[in-house]
Amino acid sequence: MNLREKIKLFPHSPGVYRYYDAEGNVIYVGKAKDLHKRVAQYFVPAERLTRKTAVMVSKIADAEYTVVESEADALLLENNLIKQFKPRYNILLKDSKTYPWICISSEAFPRVFLTRRLVRDGSRYFGPYSSVIHARNLVEFFHTVYPLRTCRHKITSDVILRGKFRPCLNFHIGKCMGCCAGGISEKEYDENIEEIVKLLKGGGREIIQHYRSLMTEAAERMDFEQAQIYKEKMLSLEQHYSKSVIMNSTVGDVDVFSLIMDGADAFGNFMRIRGGAVIQSLNLGFKLMIEEEQEAVLAMFIAEIQSKFGVLAREVIVPFMPDMELENIEFRVPVRGDKLALLELSARNAKEMRLNTLKQQEHTDPDAYRNMVMESLMKQIGMKELPVHIECFDNSNIQGTNPVSACVVFRNAVPSKKDYRHFKVKTVVGANDYATMKEVVNRRYSRMLAENPDDLPQLVVIDGGKGQLSFAYEALAELGLTDKLTVIALAERMEEVYRVGDPYPMFIDRNSPALKVLQQIRDEAHRFGITFHRKLRGKAQIESALRDIKGVGEKTEQRLLLRFGSVARIAASSADELAEMVGRPLAERILQQLNNNEE
Repeated sequence: MNLREKIKLFPHSPGVYRYYDAEGNVIYVGKAKDLHKRVAQYFVPAERLTRKTAVMVSKIADAEYTVVESEADALLLENNLIKQFKPRYNILLKDSKTYPWICISSEAFPRVFLTRRLVRDGSRYFGPYSSVIHARNLVEFFHTVYPLRTCRHKITSDVILRGKFRPCLNFHIGKCMGCCAGGISEKEYDENIEEIVKLLKGGGREIIQHYRSLMTEAAERMDFEQAQIYKEKMLSLEQHYSKSVIMNSTVGDVDVFSLIMDGADAFGNFMRIRGGAVIQSLNLGFKLMIEEEQEAVLAMFIAEIQSKFGVLAREVIVPFMPDMELENIEFRVPVRGDKLALLELSARNAKEMRLNTLKQQEHTDPDAYRNMVMESLMKQIGMKELPVHIECFDNSNIQGTNPVSACVVFRNAVPSKKDYRHFKVKTVVGANDYATMKEVVNRRYSRMLAENPDDLPQLVVIDGGKGQLSFAYEALAELGLTDKLTVIALAERMEEVYRVGDPYPMFIDRNSPALKVLQQIRDEAHRFGITFHRKLRGKAQIESALRDIKGVGEKTEQRLLLRFGSVARIAASSADELAEMVGRPLAERILQQLNNNEE
C-alpha cells in the first residue's frame, strides 16, 4: 500500500500523527481534531504549500497515527513525542536552560531549598522560575521569616530524645529553631511549611491578615512579646509583597500567555496569577522549522507550560484563540480592564526576550543576525528578494544655496563607504527638493545601467515623504527600473515608511531591527550630505570674500590662503605683510574690503 492510499484510511478521530523519512526517522509530529482531514491537507499540489512545508512533504516515506480520547490528550501526547523524538521539522524550544525550582523536601522537618533537578521522590516543587535571583530571594525570605533548618540530618523523635545532635551555629544566632534538639515541635514546624506553600501559591494576603488578627489578640491579652513576633512577620510579608507585582485582587486566579512571532522565531511569556499577584513568570523561545500558524504555535506553548507547571487555571488569558480546546478551561481574549493590563505586561516580557535574543545574536553570530534583519525587512516591505544591496538618497541646501545630494550604500546591512557618492545639483535652480531628488536618482542609475547594470540595488530608500518618493519613482520609471527594484520613503518626523501608490504609511514596529537599519542608512545619508554641503558652503564663503575684491583672482587667492591659512588671518595681517606678496595698492584694498565686511 502506497502512502497516499494509507492516509486515506486514517480515521476521523482526534489523535497524533507521525511522519517518517526513508531511513525510518520521525521527521514531524502533529495533533489533530480529525486525523483524516488534517493529514490530507499536506498531500496537495506543491504550489499550494509553503516552501519549507513542501520540502518536508517531499521527504515523507511513511505515516503513522495514534488515536486518543480528546484534543487535550492529543496535545499532551504531541508534546511528549516531540521531546522524545526531536523531529527535524517540528517547533523546537530555543531555550535549553534548566530553570530553578523551589523544593520542599518530603521528610520530617522539611527543608526548603533551590534546585535545578526535578526528582519525583514525594517532595513538593514550585516553579520553574525564569529568574534564579528571584527564586533565591524567595528562599532567603522564607528562611528569614520562618527559621528553617538547612542541615541534612535525618531527624526523628527517637534521635531528639537521645540527644544525638547538638544545635549548630544557626540555632545560636536565631536562624534555626533547633528542631534537631527539640526546640520546636513537628506540628509547629509543619504549620510554618504550610504557610510557605500558601505563599508560593499566592495566598500572601490571607496570611498577612491572619498575622494581623493574631497580633491584635495577643495585644488584648497583654502578651506583647508574642504580639511583637506576629507584627514582625506581618511587616516582613508586607514588605516582600510591596516589591512584587500585584494586580487588582478582583482578577483572582488566572494564567496569562502572550506570543510574539518574528519570522522563523517565536517568543512567548507565561505568567501565573494567584490572588491577584504574579507568583510565576517564564519566557520561552521557539524555532519554527516549517511555516506554522500562530494559533498552532500558541497551542504548543500552552502544552509546554502545562507539562512544566501542571494543571492550568480555569481561566486562561491569551492574545488570540489557540488551535486547541481543553476541558474545564476557558480561553479569553480581554479587550479592557485589569486582564488586558496583565496581557500587555506579559507581551512586554515576550518583546523584551526577543530584543535580548537579537542583541545576543548580533554579538555572537553577526552574519546570521544581519541575514535575519534583511529577511525581516524584505517581509515587512513586501519585497520579492532579499535587500542585500540598499541605497539611500538625501538632499541638502540652505535657502537654495549650494544644493547637493548624497547617496550612501549598505551591503548585507552594513555601510559600504567606498560606494558612497556626492552629487552637485546641475539642472535645478533654487530650493526645489522634489526636482533635485529626481535629477540625482536619474543620474545615479543611468550611470549604473551604462557601467555596471549587474550591481543595481534591491532597495532604494528616499529621505523624505510622499513628494520626494513620487519624483524618485518617476526617475526610475523613465529608466525602466520600477520592476527591477523597490523604492520607499522614510519620513523623519514620525519615522513613517511610504510605498509608491499607497497614501497611508506602513506599520513597522519601532523596536524592530528592520526599522533600525532604515533609520541607520537614512541618518548616514544625512550625515554624509551635510558634511559635503558644509564643505562647499565654507569654500564658497571664502571665495566670495576674496574674489569680490578688484584685482584678486584665483591664483592670488590661492597664494594668500597658502601663506596666511584663512581669510580671518589675512584681515588681521598688516599692510606691509600683504604688500610683500601683492603690492601696496592691492594690499590696502584687500584690508579695507575685508575689514568693512566684518563690520
